Amino acid sequence: MCRVSLQFAILTALTERESTGIELTRRFDRAFGYFWSATHQQIYRELDRLHTNGLVAETTPQQSTGRGQPKRFAITPDGRDALRAWIAQVDKPSPPRDALIVRVRAAAATGEYESVRDAVAHHLGLHLEAIETYQEIERRDFSAVTTDADRLRRLLLEAGLETERAQANWCREVLDTIDAIGRRDA
Repeated sequence: MCRVSLQFAILTALTERESTGIELTRRFDRAFGYFWSATHQQIYRELDRLHTNGLVAETTPQQSTGRGQPKRFAITPDGRDALRAWIAQVDKPSPPRDALIVRVRAAAATGEYESVRDAVAHHLGLHLEAIETYQEIERRDFSAVTTDADRLRRLLLEAGLETERAQANWCREVLDTIDAIGRRDA
């Protein structure tokens, strides 16, 4: 995972609202986790780096921090400047890295078509679950899109839905092809 992108995902979340570390990790799982995953430890480490670099500040009054009282963080003006500069950058799309694609290629190279079936079927199930999750989020959060920010957030959700649908369709096609090969060779 690229630390720089995690940094800006956290700054984005803190732009939306101040958060404690635990609130941030929970919000991160819901808001970013479907397209940019990070462990809680990675988020806490990055939050510490951002604090050290002056991009976020602790907003919890000193007397109220302590055991059981989590620190609350907000983005600083320097953090907003860094986020704005990052938003304006142009980069190349990340190339896909998917072990399943390599497995299918290996099955084609070796003729071990049936050996990859379980892996493809498993991925199909995961993509179908993700589609259901995205559709639930769409029903729950986007029944009434009223702001420009909501329109952009909905487009992110639609990108996720389209990606999951494409992956599910690909898995179905691979399974159909394996079935056709099996019928032909029988």
